[in-house]
Amino acid sequence: MEFESRIIEEKLRSFLKEDLGYGDITTDSLVQPSVEGVANVVCNEPAVIAGLRESIALFEIMGCKGKTSIKDGDRVKTGSEILKASGPAGSLLKVERTVLNLLCHMSGIATITSELVQLAEKKQTRPVRIACTRKTLPGLRYFEKRAVTLGGGDTHRLRLDDEVLIKDNHLAIGGSITECVKEARSRVSFTKKIEVEATRSSDAVEAAKAGADIVLLDNMKPIEVEKTLALLREQNLRENILVEASGGITRENLAAYLKTDVDIISVGMMTHSARSIDMSMDIHPTSRRRK
Repeated sequence: MEFESRIIEEKLRSFLKEDLGYGDITTDSLVQPSVEGVANVVCNEPAVIAGLRESIALFEIMGCKGKTSIKDGDRVKTGSEILKASGPAGSLLKVERTVLNLLCHMSGIATITSELVQLAEKKQTRPVRIACTRKTLPGLRYFEKRAVTLGGGDTHRLRLDDEVLIKDNHLAIGGSITECVKEARSRVSFTKKIEVEATRSSDAVEAAKAGADIVLLDNMKPIEVEKTLALLREQNLRENILVEASGGITRENLAAYLKTDVDIISVGMMTHSARSIDMSMDIHPTSRRRK
């Protein structure tokens, strides 16, 4: 946990460095170091909040103190104050945009994730996990995946070392599905699951027979997914594997996939296309520090 916290702090410091450059010439020329201030962050629309922990850490890095009466993962109404900070007014001004960027982005991901998870809970005929993908922005994966978790979703793979996932390009180089699963099984730790991407029903059957733990039905329409699952059941293979649907799944067509018999539905748009939540930060001077 301590190592993780240190890595996260390093990332947050890099975000600040990216924005500050060699200094905030506007704030430094207009605000005296002795001026104290308070900042209030308000959410301007209904949302599931994510990024409070990181925002408080950003304030602390800049010598300010942040506090909140809610917690990450809470749902708030329009106009809710979600975070308050106090400290040198100049520092509050310098950290403002970085805090808002991260809060708005992470909350946007948590909000859309929560919407999809709730839809799944209403429409599903059996338990289904709503998962994200590795379609994240470089440098932001931890924060985007954490936002998915706070929204009630599954993070899927965090990194390439989490699981074997044999895709079409691996097959183009490594050989058949059966050969690739056998090779991976012999070389990778028994603790790691093996998943195979299938674009045809026959691929899914071959993967299941080869001993894959998970079959990913890639870019299949709901009717194709149902046909593939029926074929797996006919050959007594369905109970031995997890089945994931992925590719082109959105809020609009999610319900159709929920009617199938899949175990996991992964949705790339939760991270790569989530709309940022509208938030604002108001900063006011409170006093001047004594010299």
